[in-house]
Amino acid sequence: MAFYNLSKEDRIKLTSEIKNNIFTGLNKNKLKNKIIYFSNDDTYIRKAAYLSLGKIYFENFELQHKILQNLESLFSEDEPKISQIVINTAGEIGIKDFESVEHFFDSGLIDKDHSVRNAVIGSLKKMSEKNPKPVLKWAKKYLHHTDKEIRREICHGIELRGRTHPQDILPLLKELQNDSVPRVRNTLIHVLGQISYKKNCLMLVIEDLKSWENKDVVNKAIEEIIDVHDRYKNFSALTQKEAIEYIKKYYSGK
Repeated sequence: MAFYNLSKEDRIKLTSEIKNNIFTGLNKNKLKNKIIYFSNDDTYIRKAAYLSLGKIYFENFELQHKILQNLESLFSEDEPKISQIVINTAGEIGIKDFESVEHFFDSGLIDKDHSVRNAVIGSLKKMSEKNPKPVLKWAKKYLHHTDKEIRREICHGIELRGRTHPQDILPLLKELQNDSVPRVRNTLIHVLGQISYKKNCLMLVIEDLKSWENKDVVNKAIEEIIDVHDRYKNFSALTQKEAIEYIKKYYSGK
């Protein structure tokens, strides 16, 4: 039965069972016997598995090396579902201990399977939000990668940190303003819109955009910012009218 077809009580019970089985497998050096969780067709079973493994990592210092070894072994099998869960597990670990799992993201960024690369983006979002210093330093290395998809994935992945601390990611976004690929520039514009409507963020975004030399990108970003204040009006710190008035007052280029 699918995870969310179970009652809440049974979901809690199953999640606890998954964690206990993974923990037992690690202690008996038989984690591969629990691989059924990592390759399960149910997204939520797989999620319960990687969340459990992330918790076990921080609850049991003596198992950390073994967990990393197991993740290495599982990742080397080159099975997309399993590789995706390895990246997601590494993302849970990277929220506090990025240095130990950084190499998984170097590999995941260039994986041939889109689901693995999407897991990198999702993990990058949560890691950069909670553990920004090492994660953004790592992300910066890939801003000018020769692969346009990697540049786009990095841009998308740092978005979540920008929703609360735009000043942390604006310098990185600025480096992409003259990217030659429309898909990358469109992602950049999207991210600028997404970080602009949160509380106290519009002011920082507009102030930074004043120093950008690519006025075409800036103007398109401002159009997106205005539009996003309408699309997300139920969540925006300012109304669209207030956003427009602010931009007219403080951005002379528009």
